[in-house]
Amino acid sequence: MQKVLVIAYYWPPAGGPGVQRWLKFVKYLPDFDIQPIVYVPENPSYPLVDEDLVNGVPEGIRVLKEPIKEPYAWASLLSKKKTKTISSGIIPDKQPTLVEKVLLWVRGNFFIPDARKFWVKPSIHFLAKVIADEGIKTIITTGPPHSLHLIGLGLKKRYDIHWIADFRDPWTSIGYHKKLRLTSFARRKHQNLEREVLVSADKIVVTSHTTKKEFEAITPKPIKVITNGYDDDLQPVSLDSKFTISHIGSLLTGRNPKGLWQAIKELIAENEAFQNALSIQLAGVVGEEVLQSIQELGLESSTKVLGYLSHEKVLELQQKSQVLLVLEIDSEETKGIIPGKLFEYLNAKRPILAIGPKDWEAGEMVEHSEAGAFYHQEDTVGIKTVLLDWFNRYEKGNLECHSKGVEKFHRKALTESLAKFI
Repeated sequence: MQKVLVIAYYWPPAGGPGVQRWLKFVKYLPDFDIQPIVYVPENPSYPLVDEDLVNGVPEGIRVLKEPIKEPYAWASLLSKKKTKTISSGIIPDKQPTLVEKVLLWVRGNFFIPDARKFWVKPSIHFLAKVIADEGIKTIITTGPPHSLHLIGLGLKKRYDIHWIADFRDPWTSIGYHKKLRLTSFARRKHQNLEREVLVSADKIVVTSHTTKKEFEAITPKPIKVITNGYDDDLQPVSLDSKFTISHIGSLLTGRNPKGLWQAIKELIAENEAFQNALSIQLAGVVGEEVLQSIQELGLESSTKVLGYLSHEKVLELQQKSQVLLVLEIDSEETKGIIPGKLFEYLNAKRPILAIGPKDWEAGEMVEHSEAGAFYHQEDTVGIKTVLLDWFNRYEKGNLECHSKGVEKFHRKALTESLAKFI
């Protein structure tokens, strides 16, 4: 069985979508004659924690750990709440406070590519012995944080190994990069490091065709699109009796679906049955501006803010909901972003309402799989029309989703694709 060293930052008990991808790859790789050895930090500062995910770590998988020094502990002396928010990649869209400006400037210009950079050199030193002792010929780094790719770069320079760099998100083209208040020097350094990683790695894995096209302009190395996916984690549940419209994940200002809120307001005014049946459910971090929009349009009494839920509870909520929401910022940089929750939405087999930028890959996937509808944020009329149609079907007891071709997004099928690429 071929040994492969997987270098990751997010690992149980980390919560959120970043941990799921490699937790599931590691689960299924042995089925394809590949034995993963996982390397993760011993004392990470995870912004979200889900202890239930620890039970999902496959038995017999070796997990190596080394301490990491992260500056967020020092920064939290200025503001613990703001530091935790920024460390999770959540950057406020409203006018930042002075503390936020300082934290963003320091984060963008002193910690390149990110604040986990101090783990790079110790990890290269530690893994050198692991590679020798275990006879490892292949390593995989997964980012963000993209500093982990620098571990791969350092090991590649020193040893005769095969290196695959997995990009769960883009690097310099991701939307929040513009908010880091980068100097021209810092911007060039990010770009140079990105180019060096892309040119030095033997192979690249990305999660969208948009990112693949972007990287192909930088490197001639083989690039494979392997999306996120879903697993067989579902238990039978009953549908909600209310007409529940649920969003799961961070819902901050940029994703605020004002057209949706307006459409719902109009439906409430025109249809008493809709008003009585409606329940909007928001699970995860919800921005103040989003809550303000909901309040201003009189939707507060119909809205439940559920906070962060464990992955087990998330799966249950997805299955029970009448309609599932997937939202994205309306910008050129986000059209290649495919939220990990979309694949679990597809597996839940509930109608999906996707609202995002033109040519958004995630929205097109919803339409191609016949799993729901995709609209631009400003298309209030279209959003209103489909919601009314779904509500009428809900009242008749036949609001269903008959999606097609979803099986290719099963985690085992995706792992088989990865194993062949390795």
